[in-house]
Amino acid sequence: MITGPLCRAARALVELSRENLSRASKVDTKIIENFERQLDAPSSDEIKRLKSSLESMGAIFIPEDERGVGVRLKFTHSEAKRISMLEGEGGITAHDDVP
Repeated sequence: MITGPLCRAARALVELSRENLSRASKVDTKIIENFERQLDAPSSDEIKRLKSSLESMGAIFIPEDERGVGVRLKFTHSEAKRISMLEGEGGITAHDDVP
């Protein structure tokens, strides 16, 4: 699970507006705003969709340890976008018979 402040931090890292996160995750913008401001908690399904959308844009959520929890950037937004465009460019994968 992620918290509102982690969601806000991840969104900032991947340079994504609330509106764009709302479109990507299918979670209402007002729900995202209230979550980030710690005024209300979305459903667990909405949190999963937010987390999944942010991770697909390059955010990595760091699980809690003795130093706390966190989020970091796996790729920049443009790198993540280029990678998603390139995925599947070579067709389906199959066993290679070349020795």
